[in-house]
Parts: sequence; structure tokens; C-alpha cells
Amino acid sequence: MNVLINSNFDLFLALLNDMFFAMIPAVGFALVFNVPAKALKYCAIGGAIGHGTRFLLMHYGAPLEWATLCAATTVGMIGVHWSHRFLAHPKVFTVAALIPMVPGVFAFKAMIAVVEINHLGYSPELWAMMIDNLIKTLFTIAALAIGLAMPGLLFYRRKSIV
Repeated sequence: MNVLINSNFDLFLALLNDMFFAMIPAVGFALVFNVPAKALKYCAIGGAIGHGTRFLLMHYGAPLEWATLCAATTVGMIGVHWSHRFLAHPKVFTVAALIPMVPGVFAFKAMIAVVEINHLGYSPELWAMMIDNLIKTLFTIAALAIGLAMPGLLFYRRKSIV
């Protein structure tokens, strides 16, 4: 966190800001995915809840990957609830809501390091930057995928685990 948050009110304002700006890409991607108009507000709410959950967990010290896994699982659980309530597939509510948590900056930094290694040649600093950002990207995307699949693994099992 780049900003030092001193009081609970500052944390609350930062959380509202994060949640509001997460709603915009969630609705945008829901429109791209042809989500029904009635479900757009739920995609926005899901995006806000997911990004807000990740924001709070990271504020209290959780690593990005684990915070993303918890937030994606939360969005997945809420999406399953909404799917039962509104008789739609859970992916209608969850996929667009998870898009704001895709680690685009880390993927971009990894690709820039690859291009610089190709252009300037190998250096340990560039290699370390590429590996660090690539691993962070891959684990965050895996956390999104696992979190999205978690409700299906927990609720829709036909056989017992044991």
C-alpha cells in the first residue's frame, strides 16, 4: 500500500474509492460478455465486493495472491447465491466481477522485462524483475481461477469426498 492510512475514516474512504472504481470495469466487461441488463448491477456489486475484500485483506497484511484467492472465492459464493435466486448460471455474475482483479500491471512489467532482455541482453536485474512479476501474475491468475471454481467444488459434488 503506497498510501499510509491513519484512521478508520481514511480506510473507509479508500475502501469506497477502490470499490467504486472496481465497479466500472466489471460493468464494462459484463456488457462485452452480453450479460442481461437486469444482471449488470449484480456484476457491479460483485466486482466491488471482490475488489474491496482484496483491498481490505491486503491492507491488513495478506499477500496479493492469497487476498485474491479469498476475494475470488467470496465473489464465487455470492454468485452461486444470486444464481439460485435469479435462476441464471453463476458465471453470469462472477466472471465479469473478477475481471478488475486481473493482474495487468504485473503481466505488463514481466513482458517489458522480456522485451528489454531481448533488446539489451541478459542482466540479472532484468531477469529477476521478469521472474518476480511473471510468478506474481501466474499465481494471481491461478487464485482467480481456483476462487471461481471453489463454489462448484464445494456445492455441486455428486460423490462424497471420503
